[in-house]
Amino acid sequence: MTSRPAAGGGRWVPVAPERLEGWLRGFAERHGAAEAVLDADVVRLRAEDGAVAECHVPFPPLTVLEAVSGTEAEAVSGGKPDAVSGAGSGAVSEVEPSSASGDLLRALVVHAGKDRRVGVFLVRLGGHAAGIFEGGRLVSSKVGSRLVHGRSAAGGWSQHRFARRREKQAGEASRAAADVAVRVLVPQAGTLDAVVFGGDRRAIDALREDRRLSALFALESGPFLDVPDPRLAVLQETPKQFRAVRIRVVDPEA
Repeated sequence: MTSRPAAGGGRWVPVAPERLEGWLRGFAERHGAAEAVLDADVVRLRAEDGAVAECHVPFPPLTVLEAVSGTEAEAVSGGKPDAVSGAGSGAVSEVEPSSASGDLLRALVVHAGKDRRVGVFLVRLGGHAAGIFEGGRLVSSKVGSRLVHGRSAAGGWSQHRFARRREKQAGEASRAAADVAVRVLVPQAGTLDAVVFGGDRRAIDALREDRRLSALFALESGPFLDVPDPRLAVLQETPKQFRAVRIRVVDPEA
């Protein structure tokens, strides 16, 4: 796990679903038992020493009923519901002093650990990648690129001609990216739990007016993935971002 500063104080910590229960246990060991409350799509923990952990729910909404579904718990824990609920290890029960908080945290662990069918669409100027994941496994994909020249430092008519050529190339690259999404993602839209976008926001926003992609944008879920040029290796690594639980940790005041 790598952390980074958070606007307004604290730090962001991404936690893989498989590590979430252990992270909650560690939070309790460092800061004392915590009360948990659900505020919109954030599970907020406040520990005895004043430390706060804001767990942003991946693929919201979160319902507490998820915590008591035996079949879902078994799916996450490999047939061992106690490993998810904390009844065996005490991982979750050590975090909170009340049963309501315990139910909420169990729900979060179960929810985060679900294997979802997720579409991913990455676009940067001249490059694009579309893929479908089942859990963290890439089951279908298409990656491509189009030449788009960089900006010219020349002036006069030459600069204008170059700008028009570059604009044409950028338009062709954008259409090529959309065509790939239409082939890979659109036919499967009805089977997807969500679609995650990434790359360059302006490049993605330029595609929102393409009616062929309306079914994908209707399934849009965060976070927006900040990735380099979309290549197959980059696409394959995206589950580490979109499956992670993003936690804002604010340490207690001295």
